[in-house]
Amino acid sequence: MDTLFDFPEPETHEEAVIARYRLSDDQYGSRAERETIFAAERTMTAAVEEARVGEVDGNEFGGGEAVLYAYGADAEALFKVMEPTLRGVPFRPAHVVLRQGSRETETRVDL
Repeated sequence: MDTLFDFPEPETHEEAVIARYRLSDDQYGSRAERETIFAAERTMTAAVEEARVGEVDGNEFGGGEAVLYAYGADAEALFKVMEPTLRGVPFRPAHVVLRQGSRETETRVDL
């Protein structure tokens, strides 16, 4: 006789690094700005995968800003790997939010 057991899932939380950049217009920015964001995203994806600290999950454009999303078990470790590229993107104002812990504590870092 087969019996099903309902074991609780181990408690895990995913932390996040969310970067926001102001673009040159109130919509989606210029083609060059979008290409710069795409290139930075590719660079960070490779670095994050090599370091095995999480994943870069994509971008969002609109309302005059570009947003990049990354997720992993440790937002600080993820940010450390991404930081050189994030700081190299020239659009300002810009900042990063580190979303940490099961209570989603947020820390803002201006770029």
